[in-house]
Amino acid sequence: MLAQKYEPNKVEEGKYQGWLDHHYFECGDMSKKPYCIVIPPPNVTGKLHLGHAMDNTIQDLLSRYHRLKGEDVLWVPGMDHAGIATQAKVDARLKEQGVSRYDLGREKFLEKAWEWKHEYSDFIRSQWAKLGISVDYRKERFTLDEGLSRAVAQVFVTYYKEGLIYQGARVINWDPQAKTALSNIEVIHKDVEGYMYYLKYNLVDSDETIEVATTRPETMFGDVCIVVNPNDEEHNYLIGKKAINPANGMELPIIGDEYIEIGFGTGIMKCTPAHDPNDYQIAIRHHLEMPVCMNEDATMNEICGEFNGLDRYECREKLLEKFKKEGAFIRADKIMHSVGHSERTGVMIEPYLSKQWFVKMKPLADEVLKAQEKEESKINFYPKRFEKTFNGWLENIEDWCISRQLWWGHRIPVWYHNETGEIYCEVDPPKDIENYHQDEDVLDTWFSSALWPFTTLGWPDKTEDLDRYFPTSCMVTGYDIIFFWVARMAFSARHFMNDVPFKDCLIHGLIRDEKGRKMSKSLGNGIDPIDLINQYGCDTLRLFLSTNSTPGLDMNYSTEKMEADWNFINKLWNASRYVLMNVDEDYTYKKPEISSDIDNWIAGKLNQVITSATANLDKYEFGIAGNEIMNFVWNDFCSMYIEFTKTSLNSDDINVKHETLNTLIYVLEAILKLLHPFIPFVTEEIYQEIHQSKEVSICIESWPLVIEGIDSSKTDSVDSIIEIIKQTREIRTENNIKPSKELNILIDGMNMTDSLSSILYKMTKLIIIKDTAEETIVRPTSFGKVSYIMNEIVDKKAELEKIEKELVRLEGEIKRSRGMLSNEKFVAKAPKEKVEEEKTKLLNYQNSYDMLMEKKKDFE
Repeated sequence: MLAQKYEPNKVEEGKYQGWLDHHYFECGDMSKKPYCIVIPPPNVTGKLHLGHAMDNTIQDLLSRYHRLKGEDVLWVPGMDHAGIATQAKVDARLKEQGVSRYDLGREKFLEKAWEWKHEYSDFIRSQWAKLGISVDYRKERFTLDEGLSRAVAQVFVTYYKEGLIYQGARVINWDPQAKTALSNIEVIHKDVEGYMYYLKYNLVDSDETIEVATTRPETMFGDVCIVVNPNDEEHNYLIGKKAINPANGMELPIIGDEYIEIGFGTGIMKCTPAHDPNDYQIAIRHHLEMPVCMNEDATMNEICGEFNGLDRYECREKLLEKFKKEGAFIRADKIMHSVGHSERTGVMIEPYLSKQWFVKMKPLADEVLKAQEKEESKINFYPKRFEKTFNGWLENIEDWCISRQLWWGHRIPVWYHNETGEIYCEVDPPKDIENYHQDEDVLDTWFSSALWPFTTLGWPDKTEDLDRYFPTSCMVTGYDIIFFWVARMAFSARHFMNDVPFKDCLIHGLIRDEKGRKMSKSLGNGIDPIDLINQYGCDTLRLFLSTNSTPGLDMNYSTEKMEADWNFINKLWNASRYVLMNVDEDYTYKKPEISSDIDNWIAGKLNQVITSATANLDKYEFGIAGNEIMNFVWNDFCSMYIEFTKTSLNSDDINVKHETLNTLIYVLEAILKLLHPFIPFVTEEIYQEIHQSKEVSICIESWPLVIEGIDSSKTDSVDSIIEIIKQTREIRTENNIKPSKELNILIDGMNMTDSLSSILYKMTKLIIIKDTAEETIVRPTSFGKVSYIMNEIVDKKAELEKIEKELVRLEGEIKRSRGMLSNEKFVAKAPKEKVEEEKTKLLNYQNSYDMLMEKKKDFE
């Protein structure tokens, strides 16, 4: 028997391991339609967050739903090596031990990184178990495992030989803390307070000076020229002259380039090609040198003279002091400007000229855009509006910097000949490896993640899984990584598989805190999903995440809604316990006959929710489907049907009792199946209790089907009874009438059977009469009307006096409020909020007055 109290942690404990031991989640039934999902791989830097819990909940919901529908479901688990983030974590651990990765060397450091990976991958698996996800662990992959590493190398080599990967010097985004390049979408731009510094430059062989403005004076050591617009009549006379750089005294030629916006700022710009992408383009056009003035850690290098070795910001301050002493400083205006920060470490990025590896993106993007034009070859986005976001990014795509100056990651499969410098690019190293040295860099983590949907299934080998399950069925992810991941998976699959990576892409929003703020370390408002599971249980968290989200929209965490979802599960638990308490030793379950009015009614309601929930789940409308099922359970099954059945369950006729139990258990099992994708633990516990066995499982049950032969007229009759019950309860509450007091009523518009009359009396103490000479209070219904005997409900004279008294009060309030609002001085001088408040009061007074006037008619 189910425990008297629902305790989620006791229910969930051990259940997951039991599912694994029975192999319920393993794929491979070739007789069934294949359905495949690959998990968005969490990185091995720490714990899962609420975003991961959202991904996992929705994907598990889909997996369990399609498994119940009789499909061969493969859900591939896996993890991501997360190059920059993991290396930073391992570096920090080593620092605590008093060593650095340079002390260890590359190979020993990688051993430490693998130790970290094993530690945290075990931790992540334990969290997956807490969430109850139904993955096939036989298929688990890691982006740095042997098979995926070989696949990554194969992709690099193929791109390289096709001319889609090249090496070149470009101004890239440089993370001076991680000491690595970043792609554009790994840079977060934040508005920060800064200064625009106005400086005086002396012209060579002249007493004339010019004014140049910059936000980054420390980069002046890398300046190669001064630039004006050749069409700028105020300044174009300067072209051909030279100015003296006040930072180092070097003579800088003044050139003309139309990039400079006429009239913006001083109209004169310094050019630092190695530390600004726009200046870099000017240097390309004018064949200028590109000196780098910083080291990889953003300290100043040897060309900076006395400032060599200083941090970039310390250099800025000392350089400004120098300018002030020498008279080159004019002024500093405080500004707010957008500055790029590393998405990984949070430090301000440094535009930096560096030799890196790039992927030519336009040909790859064009392949995807062409496929998106046809229904049969496109990725279907849910919601559809994200397809425009996806296409827009591909249409304006830039080449992708894929090299990272790290040790943890896929090392670039390029070797250089020690003498000739000849490049060798193959999956396997050269046979005469002693004559070569390998490129030191590793690939961007997203390079391997982009291949996830097909490499996890065995590519580049031709495997049964790849043939059966690719393209995968659905990808679930947040809108914040459409560019990072979805687009890259799309062009990778199109290029190497000539197909989509997944047929559908379901986009969910971010989970924000209760105030609608993004969760972050700086705000201290992050929520650990494991803490929520320990407090409320996993099923409660899953129910909250799945039924309170709308595809593509952010959602706020809500303690109130979490508690409401816990209450719902508790309601289901208690209802199930009540049903099972009524099962006696003589009872054997049989499929119900659905003969009585109330059985017919609950079967009809069940049919409706099965049909609607199925349609909404197929459209990824989990919130709508879940709330429909919950409303059916709470309002129709628990609040009404169980109450309806109490008489027959207490019947002396054992056949009546057992037929009622047949229907109760049939509907309860259907409810458990409908809810199982949302709340797997509690539905499994109740299901096993119904069957009195831990060896059976709802995981391998079938999705409920509608019941044939339901009489809709009987369903309508019970709906009418429920309407009368609710109406009567309202009347008793309004007039303070005890539930035990019998009331006489007349019903117009429906045929009342003896069984329905009996139910109505049992639940409301209503006696149906055919006629009366007494005054009545008439209440309209959807089927007609119900008339209540007035003197059984209320003292007419006293009620009329009460109404008259309240009408007088309301007339006074209406008169007062209208007077205030017609006073021009009040409206003009009072705070806007006060005026709006008074308008709302007047509207409420008038509505109350009108309602009372209608009520008064009942007593006149």
